[in-house]
Amino acid sequence: MKTADVRAMTVDQLDDEVLKLKKEQFNLRFQRATGQLENTSRVRVIRRDIARIKTVARQKREGQPEPKRAAEPPKKSAAAPKAKRAAALPKKAAKPKKSK
Repeated sequence: MKTADVRAMTVDQLDDEVLKLKKEQFNLRFQRATGQLENTSRVRVIRRDIARIKTVARQKREGQPEPKRAAEPPKKSAAAPKAKRAAALPKKAAKPKKSK
């Protein structure tokens, strides 16, 4: 569930959604214990959705303003990783010349 969708809900809707997700989480735990769970990643997704919804509900109850997001994250150039790698590698020491 996207954070923007969660922020659009009322506190009562958020509480109902948490209750629904808790029931699903219980069913997934039961399926895992009996060996019937096929999509194991769903457990993690549900856990994070519950945390996300609880966080937004708490913010709404406390009257905190919604966090401002940057318009676009800064773009990384393709040349930067090469420069970092080159700087991170130790430089080879010059071999002493053999004298005759």
